[in-house]
Formats: sequence, structure tokens, C-alpha cells
Amino acid sequence: MLKITRVTNTGTTTLIVSGRICVAQLPDLRRSVEAEQARELVLDLNELSLVDGEIVRFFLRCEMQGIRIALCPAYVREWMAREKRPP
Repeated sequence: MLKITRVTNTGTTTLIVSGRICVAQLPDLRRSVEAEQARELVLDLNELSLVDGEIVRFFLRCEMQGIRIALCPAYVREWMAREKRPP
């Protein structure tokens, strides 16, 4: 189950993403991220328990857009690094 909690502090918005997230929940996460584009945005992934490949690629696109990924589980960060490598 996916849970997204929004926390705002002095011009920075943090979206705390908790639980399991797969491609079926991607539209919900995308809407939450797009709603915050005017602010500095941080995705806090500390409470994330399970992801799939499409979600990892979404996180990479977020980073390319200047969104900071914080407290990312090691397995997700390693997966992101593998996705960045050329085939």
C-alpha cells in the first residue's frame, strides 16, 4: 500500500513516500510531484519498502528535473545506478 505525506518547511516541500509502490500507483505519485513543481521538492524514501523498475526510472527522471531524493534505501539507490549505466 502506498502512502504519500506532504510536509512543508520554509519554501521546501518534502513528500514522504511510504510502503510499496508499483506502476499502478505511479499516476498518484506523479500527480503529487507535479503539484509541487513551483517549490523546491524532496522525495523522502526512507519508509519505502518495495518498488518496481518503472518507479526506479521515475525517480531517475525526478532527479534529472532537480528533485532531491533523500533517505533512499540502498537497494533502490543501487538499482538507480544500474539504470543509469549504458546497456
